[in-house]
Amino acid sequence: MSYFDNKVVWITGASSGIGEALAYTFAKHKVKLILSARRADELARVKASCGLPDADILVLPLDVSDHAGFDAATKKVIEQFGRVDILVNNAGLSHWSKIKDTSMDVIKTILNVNFFGAVGLTKAVLPHMLEKKKGNIVVISSILGHIVTPKQGAYNASKHALMGFFDTLRAETTGDGIKVLLVCPGFVRTNVAKNSLDRDGKPINKDNNLIAGGLDPLYVSEQVLNAIQSNKEEIVVAGFKEKLAIVIKRFAPGLFSKFISNNKLA
Repeated sequence: MSYFDNKVVWITGASSGIGEALAYTFAKHKVKLILSARRADELARVKASCGLPDADILVLPLDVSDHAGFDAATKKVIEQFGRVDILVNNAGLSHWSKIKDTSMDVIKTILNVNFFGAVGLTKAVLPHMLEKKKGNIVVISSILGHIVTPKQGAYNASKHALMGFFDTLRAETTGDGIKVLLVCPGFVRTNVAKNSLDRDGKPINKDNNLIAGGLDPLYVSEQVLNAIQSNKEEIVVAGFKEKLAIVIKRFAPGLFSKFISNNKLA
């Protein structure tokens, strides 16, 4: 019997990338899945590939930048499955422009999706977990929650904010049966670079060689499930270069500043 058998798992950003990979990996363990993202057609494709009975998988289109819809979405999930055992805040959006060139609208968009989206949905689900005195909240952050890279100021800020908020949530709810896992991936083969916004908020529609050569999303998803089962509080899923950058930033911040000014990690 798997640790995850019969668990109710809600994944945002489930239509591609790490979210899609998580859906497939969880589906192997006979969970009940809620798949959320903006694109209903892509969610239907992922659902079909999961191989779960229709009664065990709910396609629930959701735009995490529309925070007003979270309570209604949560109500629908509770009505169908009675609870949420694991909430995976995975939906995210990046950008590619220097701070001096980036419009305030783009900065607000990134924070609304990456930070306020995760915060808002968590606050909608949290009362139900507290009532049952158990629940796992998983946040797909980034190594850029520990370090920074140029031309991603709003993205860097959103990931730093996630780390601070959910570390605090863990401290506040440990005695209430709530577990919080922060996942910090490095380069992963997803469309995050291609979907990144330019200074005016338009997708750059351009691949990034470092992302294209990154980790397999399925590998990342397996590490996430292992970390949940092991009650980890945080994991870094990345290559040597990214992990080294975190160490340099912590113990030699001046050296890191020189390094990052002349190099790029994304």
